[in-house]
Amino acid sequence: MRDKIKEYEEVEKAAMKFVQSVAEGNSSYAKELFIDEAVLFGYLDGELEHGSIEQFYDNVDTVSGGENFKAFIDVLLVEESLAVVRVLEEGWGDRIDFTDILLLLKMDGEWKGVAKAYNQNSDTIKK
Repeated sequence: MRDKIKEYEEVEKAAMKFVQSVAEGNSSYAKELFIDEAVLFGYLDGELEHGSIEQFYDNVDTVSGGENFKAFIDVLLVEESLAVVRVLEEGWGDRIDFTDILLLLKMDGEWKGVAKAYNQNSDTIKK
């Protein structure tokens, strides 16, 4: 059952922690969003990243979004305890565009990230 708009706003607020971490190059905000067991999947410059969300934290802490970084949050689905969010990123590290899919679960009344999968736009892959 589709949830109320207020819940969509709560999911968007949670996803902003992800965007803030990427923009500032500071994983502390994202660590508030993701559970310790969260997983990551995607290709960064053609190399498969998979496993612990810690890889994402390491990337974020190494490279900030950059001066021209932009992001857009699109809450695709909220179904009581499950949410799917798409985050469009442009210019991460002044070079890379991503589409991120975040999977969130409502745990103890709070939206928490359990998985992140992403695509790097092919025209931004460093060969």
